Amino acid sequence: MDPSDRARYLDPREILRWVYLGRLSLLTAIFLAALVGASEGGSDPAVQTAAAALFAAAAFSLGSFWWTERGGRPISRAFRYAQVIVDVVAVTVVVHLTGGPESEFSPVYILVIAEAALLLPLPGGVLAGILASALFAVDAVWVQDGVLTPALALQVGLFTLVAVAIGILGDRLRRTGLRLGVVESELEQLRLDTTVILDTLATGVLTLRDDGRVAYINPAAARLLGIEGDAWRGQAVVARLEAMAPGLGSALRRSIEEGEPVQRAKAQLERDGRRVTIGVSTTVMDRREEPPHSATALFQDITDQEALALLTRRADRLGAVAELSASLAHEIKNPLASIRSSVEQLSRGVSEAPDREVLERLVLSESDRLSRLLSEFLEFSGLTMGSPESVDLIALVDHAVELVRQHPAARSTEVRIEASLPDGRAAIQGDRDLLHRALFNLILNAAQFAGDAGRVEVELRRVSGREVPGPPDAASAWRLRIRDSGPGIDAEVAQRIFDPFYTTRSGGSGLGLAVVHRAVEAHDGAVLVGDAPSGGAEFTLFLPAEGRE
Repeated sequence: MDPSDRARYLDPREILRWVYLGRLSLLTAIFLAALVGASEGGSDPAVQTAAAALFAAAAFSLGSFWWTERGGRPISRAFRYAQVIVDVVAVTVVVHLTGGPESEFSPVYILVIAEAALLLPLPGGVLAGILASALFAVDAVWVQDGVLTPALALQVGLFTLVAVAIGILGDRLRRTGLRLGVVESELEQLRLDTTVILDTLATGVLTLRDDGRVAYINPAAARLLGIEGDAWRGQAVVARLEAMAPGLGSALRRSIEEGEPVQRAKAQLERDGRRVTIGVSTTVMDRREEPPHSATALFQDITDQEALALLTRRADRLGAVAELSASLAHEIKNPLASIRSSVEQLSRGVSEAPDREVLERLVLSESDRLSRLLSEFLEFSGLTMGSPESVDLIALVDHAVELVRQHPAARSTEVRIEASLPDGRAAIQGDRDLLHRALFNLILNAAQFAGDAGRVEVELRRVSGREVPGPPDAASAWRLRIRDSGPGIDAEVAQRIFDPFYTTRSGGSGLGLAVVHRAVEAHDGAVLVGDAPSGGAEFTLFLPAEGRE
């Protein structure tokens, strides 16, 4: 790893700067102390020795500084050993001049041992500590004509023990620094790679801190919004975003203030004289329990996709009208054929009374069937949602369940309907009558297919908006599950079960589940069909909940 990658982790140059400064400071203090002592009657040789030591240390330190800082040369292991040895000798000289074992400067050996532990590998640091202890002992015993007293031996042993302990700690610190340097280097590389990726994305990325100020904005976001990204960094922009692109600022505010991510939202903005639609999704960046949170918005220009989707929906509607017309014509054709045949036979003068009565009854029954079919179709085609109001879904489901329990289809087959509803109120915005009709049709359909002595399970629960399939976005939704004990639904049938006039039940009009589908879509919800885990069919209905919880 390059030394620059670990500039803050035991950089030898940084340590050596402190060594140079500490060395010169110590010897300068000793020189000044010698001067003060000479003025009070001390000896000139002490001043001369201190001055010589200071001069030598200054020359050596300046030369070392030039070598490492100005010369730009690598710091070799030999260079670091030289620094440590010079400092061990210098401290020994200072201790010798200031009283040997009685010197107040003997603890400075610990600083030199720490220097060796930081600059040298573990064996070198320990050897430097042992060298310092040995020189101290030699100076105390032989040079000063002293005696190796227990106190002196303890002091020498302490220096040696400190040398070993600091050497081990220094080695561990050095290894940790290297590992941290590697991690820092990898994180920096990851940051650079991520920045390159984000800068080249066509999707706008805008991150706001929990105070609503811009933490990051990529070039695509600046282009989409028509702003200077650098000028927005650090600015509080939620209100400006909402004014510029209604829907974008409110989505970010919701994520920041409530911690709720927003999916599949849309916003409008003016750019180059035309209205642009952008698709917006947000994510919460931190997971603190209490808001506010930092949040990131991802958005892109979906104007062309919206126009294409509009054309596709228009084509789908035309196709649906053609298919619906064909289905209606087919449904009308059969009773008309029966009526025509009966009328022709009556016009030829059927003489026998029983046959004439049969034909007359057939004309009347087929006419009634045709009238009922046209009435249901007109009701289906005119199905629209009235003025939305706050509706209690629990009350609607409970009432629909009671109506189905009293219906002849459920009473004749002794179907058992079990409802699991939460306490309180399940508020949604919608048309009460339209919703009730859809719920009744859905539960009645389950009862009709449950079989004799069958069972229908109705369960209402509140779920997160992220669990709702497809648009639109909602913070949370009410999920209604209706399961029956019937034969289940084939995959081919499930694909067409909501089509008008499609039915697998004899005598059915095929409009009941089509009404359910239209009513749910009118309330910005979704309805799914599949097999229940225990057999039978399962219908799952999602409706956006009112308000926040």
